[in-house]
Parts: sequence; C-alpha cells; structure tokens
Amino acid sequence: MHYDRSVAAVPVYSGAFGKVQAERLLWRAGFGAREGEAEALAKLGLKAAVASLVQPASTDLVGPAPVDEKGRAIAPADAYGHDHLWFLDRMIRSKAPLVERMTLIWHDWFATSNAGVASQQLMLNQNQLFRQNALGSFADLLTGVTQDPAMLVWLNGNQNAKGRPNENYGREMMELFTLGADRGAYTETDVREQARALTGWTGSAAKGATSFVYNAALYDTGTKTIFGKSGAYAWQDAVQLCLSHSLHPSFFVTKLWSYFVPTAPDAATLAALQDLYGSRQIAPVVSAILQHPDFYNGPRMTKPPVVFNAGLMRMRGLYVTTSQWWSLGKSAGQQLFYPPDVSGWDDTKWLDTGTFRARWFIATLTQGGGAPTDSPADPAKLVKRALQFWGYPTLTDRTTSLVLAFAKAQLKRGNAPALVETALRRLIVTSPDLQTV
Repeated sequence: MHYDRSVAAVPVYSGAFGKVQAERLLWRAGFGAREGEAEALAKLGLKAAVASLVQPASTDLVGPAPVDEKGRAIAPADAYGHDHLWFLDRMIRSKAPLVERMTLIWHDWFATSNAGVASQQLMLNQNQLFRQNALGSFADLLTGVTQDPAMLVWLNGNQNAKGRPNENYGREMMELFTLGADRGAYTETDVREQARALTGWTGSAAKGATSFVYNAALYDTGTKTIFGKSGAYAWQDAVQLCLSHSLHPSFFVTKLWSYFVPTAPDAATLAALQDLYGSRQIAPVVSAILQHPDFYNGPRMTKPPVVFNAGLMRMRGLYVTTSQWWSLGKSAGQQLFYPPDVSGWDDTKWLDTGTFRARWFIATLTQGGGAPTDSPADPAKLVKRALQFWGYPTLTDRTTSLVLAFAKAQLKRGNAPALVETALRRLIVTSPDLQTV
C-alpha cells in the first residue's frame, strides 16, 4: 500500500488477531461473515486482512440476481421499496463489502431522501456516485455531490439563482458535510456568500437527470467573501474553500471515525489521522482506523438494521427473493433511500421496543419456515446445532450459558427438541452478541 509510511504515525493494534477480531472487522467494515470467512481472514494477519478489504481484488456480484416473491426481477427505479432491495442485494452479493459499507456511510453522510427528490432513478444514480468514490478522493466525492441531481433537488440547489439565492445546500455543505456546527468554522455571512457562489444550477427531477445543467445566466458573478477571503467565486471554488479550510480535516476524520469506533479518538490519533488525510484521500484514513487499537479494544456497536439484515442473509447463504425486506427495514428504523432528514440516521437510537420487534421478524424470515426433523434431546447438542445453522458465530460465555440454560429448561418442561432448536436459532441471532459487534 503506497500510504504505509503515513499510517505508521497512527497507533496500530498489536493484540491477538483471531476469529473474534476478524468478525468485528467484517461486521464493521462490511456485512458480517459467511461460515469460515472470519477464520480465513484471521490467517492473513491484521495488515493483510485490512488491505484485502480496502483494496479488493474484485467488485463483482456473486449469486442470483434479486427477485420479488413471484420470481420477477426487481424494478429499483420504478417499484416502491425495490431501491432498498437493490442496495441490500449488493450488500449481500458483493465481493467488495467495504466498498458497499462505505457507500452506505456516504448515503448517511450526504443524507438524501427520495421523499423530497421523488425520483428513484436519481437516487440510484447518486448511490452509484457514492460507490464510485467510496474509497477514493473526498474532493472528487464532494465535487460530484455538489452537482448531483438528487442533491440539487433535495437541498434546492436547482433553485439557487442570482438575485434569489437559496442557502440550503451551502449551509449543509459546511455544517454537515465538511466543517461541522458550533466549531467557529463559519458565520451566517459565510453561508449567504457561499449560496451566491453556488448559484447557476437548474433542472427538474420530473424531466430526468439530463435536464440538470449549469446556466451561466443564473450565476451571480459578483465578488463574494467566504471565510475571510474574497473573489468572484463559483461552485467549484465553494467546494475547494471548504476542503482547504483549517477545520475540515479534524471534522472529516472525527466523523469518519465515528462510523467504525463508538468512542472518540484521542488527541494523538486525531492529529495523526489529519496528517494522513492531507491529500484528501479516503482509503488511507479508513485503513488506519481499521488497524487502530480502539477498533478492537473498544466497546461494542449496535449494528444498523440493514447491516444486521444483510449479515444474517450472508450467514445463511440467502439472496433477495421477496420484497418484504424493505418494509421490515422500514419497521426496524432504516429504509434505504429514505433517511429521516439531512443529518441522516441516528445511530444511538437503533434499538427500542418498536424497532427490535422488526429485527425479530428479520431473524424469523431469514431463518425460514419448518422445524428440524432430527433434533437430539441433548441441550448442548441443540445449542451447537443452532450455532451451526448460522455458520458458528462467536457468542460470549454469558450468552452461551443463557441459551444452554434455556435449552435445558425447555426440554425439562417436555417441549419437543425440534421446537427448542428452532427457538435457539432465533434467540442466538436476536441476542446482544448478534445485535452488536
């Protein structure tokens, strides 16, 4: 990796890198592990394991294409909810899970909802933009987002014209995308001037992506003063002014870190990551975070609903064959392409009494119908078989003891071993061990 020298300045995890650590890596930087994947990744060692995710050999999709419950090909640009199925399918079948996970991160970072865009095709196009720049240049990504039709509609960039500036995108560009609020990075004057620099774009979702063009007649050619600097700035300059702002690197690395580690980076790590981000490249920072001690030693994180969903399907070797997944995702709190607002989903509120019920149904649908027919009347064997059903995910000692106690109690009450085994399967994947990582 050409950025190894810079990564050396960032602390690197030096503890054991076995199945448990590889599982955490695969869940946080992807969508979980199929049977044997964690063990295989662990054999590579930390550095090579991370490199295999950051620099995948292939981005191909493997397995059958998604269909609905009637066996018909999905229609992501047209049928409601099928956009969710399309993205979920990529999470399941991709040979580059980190690319898809970064695409999900950028979907949350630059949160855009079809509730406002009203064009699934424009939303799909934006998703491809995120994927193409998933681990590349953040400068290229921000430039692409700024002129992206879905974003232009969502934050009214297509209504921002000379003499009647609209501040929506200019404000969020600074507050949510590049600099952060309440840090002294910008003023209301900067927002107004930034909006003037961003004038000129026009287009309509109803007329399709090709209708979005830059119209020089709508651009404010006057001098703007942004961050204390003056010039006849245009939209490209607005992008660069944010990227070159002294508070952008700290915002970027801190926000990116939060998607992978639930605790804040210490001062030394923050400084090292900012240095690593000097060229505005995403991959080196992601690689460093995935090798940091806090990633492996820190507390667990709750899996987002769609990550949980995709992960269970990968564990079972299943593919998208029903449209129920989008409605279950919505009930669990995460319908793709419909984040709640411009700030994205709140990762601290994934689990409550309402959303957990949907997770239970996700586990139920993934588990499938029908009880096993050859279940032994031995609690330990039942637990082992239930773990085998999911590809032997790691459980904590406490969870293992609890599910074993459950099996013993149910058999003692006279419940059929097959019913106990079926219940164990569901209890395992709805336990705290599988809801978090």
